[in-house]
Amino acid sequence: MTTVLVIHEVDDVAHWLSSPKRDEFMASHGMTAKTFVSPDGGNKVGLIIENVPSIAALTEALQGDDAAAAMKYDGVRPETVELFEAS
Repeated sequence: MTTVLVIHEVDDVAHWLSSPKRDEFMASHGMTAKTFVSPDGGNKVGLIIENVPSIAALTEALQGDDAAAAMKYDGVRPETVELFEAS
């Protein structure tokens, strides 16, 4: 298992924070996530995802229909998603 830092932009930070979709997606894949927001009030947010089997497994999961639906609902801007694996 590994830990992954994810940085990306969202349309509405308050909506993203209150959405249940992220936790539902993570739980369905056996992962958990802690949220972070930019202190400058911008639209950049972050996650620390734990219990990630591998970057390849996470990348594959993020390409699924359930991930696309969750990201759309949450207002995630997919083109801004960056993954960083714990070293």
